[in-house]
Amino acid sequence: MTKQYFTRSELECPCCHRCKIDDGFLDMLNYARSIANIPFVVTSGYRCEQHNKEVDGVENSAHTRGFAADIKAANSTKRFIIVNALLRAGFKRIGVGKTFVHCDADSTLPQGVMFDYYK
Repeated sequence: MTKQYFTRSELECPCCHRCKIDDGFLDMLNYARSIANIPFVVTSGYRCEQHNKEVDGVENSAHTRGFAADIKAANSTKRFIIVNALLRAGFKRIGVGKTFVHCDADSTLPQGVMFDYYK
């Protein structure tokens, strides 16, 4: 069994404090964290519809169904370690931004994709 690295408060919606994180997604995230062997600081986990709109999240976001998290990545080395661990853990949807890495396990969305948030 993979160690549990995350607390409910890290993953819950900051406005309503609900935490509807999918258990399978959380298992994958914990596994990726164990592979990376560095802390994963979750900057966004579950989001209610209202909060998703407030942060300009995309419609039909995996965050609103508990299948996504954004992980702080302070530099390119950390981004590489995080992305490598997510891929090894089986994630098939990864987004890369300047300061974070998005991962999700939403099977209703296109698989085998890596996207960026650079403008």
